[in-house]
Amino acid sequence: MMSDATETQTTKFQDRVFSGIQPSGGLTLGNYLGAMRRFVDWQDRGLKEGFETIFCMVDLHAITVWQDPAALRRQTRELAAAYIASGLDPEKSILFNQSQVPEHAQLAWIFNCVARMGWMQRMTQWKDKAGKNSQNASLGLFAYPALMAADILIYHATHVPVGEDQKQHVELTRDIAAKFNHDYGQDFFPLTEPVIEGTATRVMSLRDGTKKMSKSDPSDMARINLTDDADAIANKIRKARTDPEALPSEAEGLEGRAEARNLVTIYAALAGTDVDSVLRDFGGRQFSEFKPALGELAVEKLAPISTRMAQLMETPNEIDRIIGRGAEKAREIAEPILKDTYELVGMIRS
Repeated sequence: MMSDATETQTTKFQDRVFSGIQPSGGLTLGNYLGAMRRFVDWQDRGLKEGFETIFCMVDLHAITVWQDPAALRRQTRELAAAYIASGLDPEKSILFNQSQVPEHAQLAWIFNCVARMGWMQRMTQWKDKAGKNSQNASLGLFAYPALMAADILIYHATHVPVGEDQKQHVELTRDIAAKFNHDYGQDFFPLTEPVIEGTATRVMSLRDGTKKMSKSDPSDMARINLTDDADAIANKIRKARTDPEALPSEAEGLEGRAEARNLVTIYAALAGTDVDSVLRDFGGRQFSEFKPALGELAVEKLAPISTRMAQLMETPNEIDRIIGRGAEKAREIAEPILKDTYELVGMIRS
């Protein structure tokens, strides 16, 4: 089983995993390797070890910046399709749309009253996204971490698979839980653990190995989209930026070679192995030999996902049925936790 969430918390909470992705469009290889494939691994582990796994399309987070309503609906369904096509099974995990479970927003208000302004102002993503125009940023963007804490703690989730860029928010979730527990004299919320693991938790651009692969990059060649077909995937790998040197035989030889490291890391993640193993096989070879192998592997792993996503998107009503049923399951967990939270705070419930 997973380790207890914290050494200092006396209450033993039932192991439960929660994570989510914003349905803001443009799903990439980075989303798959950094999140969705890891979610599938957690699902499989949960089945073996007997804990629940809950995965969400966090559309409330998406609207912290303006979204076209029609696009948001389509992107939410596309993300649900990507979850399922990647291997998440609605019969094995709870899959749902955040806004269909009102307990998220209700608990977020409680946490808005627990969290401190200074905590929010220290968030790196707030500084990066708001920039010099912080006075024009939405209140929702500023309070984003309190809603994220509510997303996690409304299920008493003990572990959250995240990328490195979200670790600070999960640490803030722990701070909010600890302050709530202290303020109300109850060991009520778990001190959730961020889980950052895997070979490719941060996938970089195919055109610049120092930048994260992003849907917002002006060049479509910089990323592999989950909607790309086999030809597009192979072409992008073939044209990915590299350097003229042969691949090294050990990982230390990738120092200072951002593009080389990125492609080797992608190969290792897709193959389910590690960088050292890839270099044992390809060390000393040129990229003219390595890229075709990587392209073949990428097509083998990703083309079925894009095909399945396209099939699912042809039946939006079925997607809506699946996530609607997931929301019902999620509320079965969330409702009693919110009820107990309200009672601790002193609110009268009918």
